[in-house]
Amino acid sequence: MRSIALVGGKLQGFEVTYLAKKAGIKVVLVDRKEHPLIQNMVDDFHCFDVIEKPENLIDISRTVDWMIPVNENPDTIEFLKSIKDQLECPMLFDFDAYYISSDKKRSKKYFKSINIPTPIDSPTVPPYFVKPPCESSSVGTSLIFDNEGLEGLDPSMLIEEYVEGDVISLEVVGDGKHFAVIRETKIHIDQTYDCHMVTPMGHYPAFRDISYKLAKNMNLRGIMDVEAIDNPKALKVIEIDARFPSQTPTVVYHSTGINLVELLIQAFSNGVQELDLVPDNNYCTFEHLALKDGKLVPVGEHVISQGIDYHEFYISEGLEIFECKGKTNVFTIISRGSVKAESEGNRQKGLEIVNEYLGINKQGA
Repeated sequence: MRSIALVGGKLQGFEVTYLAKKAGIKVVLVDRKEHPLIQNMVDDFHCFDVIEKPENLIDISRTVDWMIPVNENPDTIEFLKSIKDQLECPMLFDFDAYYISSDKKRSKKYFKSINIPTPIDSPTVPPYFVKPPCESSSVGTSLIFDNEGLEGLDPSMLIEEYVEGDVISLEVVGDGKHFAVIRETKIHIDQTYDCHMVTPMGHYPAFRDISYKLAKNMNLRGIMDVEAIDNPKALKVIEIDARFPSQTPTVVYHSTGINLVELLIQAFSNGVQELDLVPDNNYCTFEHLALKDGKLVPVGEHVISQGIDYHEFYISEGLEIFECKGKTNVFTIISRGSVKAESEGNRQKGLEIVNEYLGINKQGA
């Protein structure tokens, strides 16, 4: 049986584990926490700090086919880069691309060097969109509507023009020479600019061309997620992340049949084929919901990252539900169907199952 080791047991680890299981791949988890979020989803778990005990990681590398970092701890990533040549299995990660993408100021410098459209830096009039240079996704972001709001701001923060429009995403997998652009997805965000739902989108040639250009000019050998704002006046790229993303790969898998874990493995073995036409097989909705004031409401993925246990709750044809236990219990509903209406029917079934479990119907909510 094929096997993959993950260094990190949070949201990215959940995504790789989910897709690895779909491909029949055994998952071995390494995390320094005694009870990482996805402990109950993997096949084997080893608790240790890779920086303190690299020999343990090297031993594990002799027993698996591949290894992938699924964390964003700078010290851990840098250490894994320093020992990757000592491992007995391939590390499915592009450290050079990650160096560019892990700092938003570095990323923007890269965008400008190859003429990628991006929000204006240091605009002179509000509103301003403010974000830290090195946090993932929406962490630490805010929208400021007047100049007074900029007073006392940490000088390291990135200040951009606020661009209205849908947040959209694309994954690219490259082998260093060839770059497969996969399926466009829409990122549904909450009031904190955090993602609570992902749905598939139609073909978007301009976005695909931009994503391909970003991957090609850095000779990507690994996976990269490109996020942009689809504004009626202009498409603008807001960030790239050269690491395995969360949420969108599941929607890509169910809407196209393309498993990004399998494709990433190919990038480090036989190489990837560039795709002229991406399959459009099904519709899929991926969403997070929690109980608030007697009803289910959308919540962002960072609520899940604070949980203590993420596990299967319900599985049937066209519907999968996962429960995350923690300070706030969150339910992830993955519904799919050959057409949008069928997917929505399965979604409604999922909502009914969770409502009944929580006793919402009995309360008359």
